[in-house]
Amino acid sequence: MKKIGALFDVDGTLYRDSLMVEHFKKMIKYEIIDPSIWHNEAKKTFHNWDKRQGNYEDYLLEVAQIYLNSVKGISRKHMEFMCDQVIAKKGERVYRYTRDRIQWHKEQGHTIIFISGGPDYLVEKMAEKYGVQDFIGTRYHVDSQGLLTGEIDQMWDSHSKEAAIKEFEQKYELDLPRSYAYGDTNGDISMLKAVGNPTAINPVRELLVNIKKDERLKEKVQLIVERKDVIYKLGNDVEIIN
Repeated sequence: MKKIGALFDVDGTLYRDSLMVEHFKKMIKYEIIDPSIWHNEAKKTFHNWDKRQGNYEDYLLEVAQIYLNSVKGISRKHMEFMCDQVIAKKGERVYRYTRDRIQWHKEQGHTIIFISGGPDYLVEKMAEKYGVQDFIGTRYHVDSQGLLTGEIDQMWDSHSKEAAIKEFEQKYELDLPRSYAYGDTNGDISMLKAVGNPTAINPVRELLVNIKKDERLKEKVQLIVERKDVIYKLGNDVEIIN
């Protein structure tokens, strides 16, 4: 008998921000990378988003490129040490709705999988913390000496996540029409389309626009917004106000 799966994005869906950004800051704090990189490059990008003067997905992609350029040549062991520090301090900074859904899926005996665009070593630590069956993140390649090469197999775009879903479907014999998926950006739209029970959590504008364009997805998706101590479930005909 096929199994019911629960596919979760991590950054922005479970974790309330970006674990990659937290990891970036931690490496600067411990002077593993040059602090001027943050002040001269990443900080401006971050503040543009923080002041809501930029697009969230563009912000993440730009920071991801700065991060990738910064970590080239760093030992994977150093990266994992910093990961432990980030998860120990920030791992509980998650959305209550998503945390409760993970627990509910566990109680139902569902197969829970994290599919995230975050670095694989961070996604792995979150998967361990929340006791899920499997995970995939952006893979950061290392050379024979254990140093990051600056090459990646990305997992933040919709096409990559679609391919990952097909692999997990075969590996765990998932019944996708009965399965669940949770995401927040347009990179997660293939996950939402793939299952019978999709949920968009605090969706960014681009994802919401594309949901409204897809009548089949619009009909079945749940829209969840969590702010402060309130969780809102919205109708799928929600108006987009510029």
